Amino acid sequence: MASLLFVRAKSNLSENDLEKRLIERRPRFLEVPGLLQKIYGRDESTGEVCGVYFFENKKALTEFQKTELAKTIPTAYEVEEIRLETYEILYPLYADRGPIAE
Repeated sequence: MASLLFVRAKSNLSENDLEKRLIERRPRFLEVPGLLQKIYGRDESTGEVCGVYFFENKKALTEFQKTELAKTIPTAYEVEEIRLETYEILYPLYADRGPIAE
């Protein structure tokens, strides 16, 4: 069963500096085993940012959470508040689209 990690954070970085950090770290996420997709987002009204990670299974998500890459998210983005949520993906609306297409 696929798993999802939702990360919402409030960063102390300026919008430009945050964008630079996101781009600098992006290649490292391409190497994460079992990571099917990562979506980057920003709430225009608050400036908060989010990452939505789609993993092939719970084991891949759990292994990612143990990595240096995952553990350094708060410091890399100079986060003052962070919320992490994990979910088991039940099913997609469109089975033939997106990161967990069947």
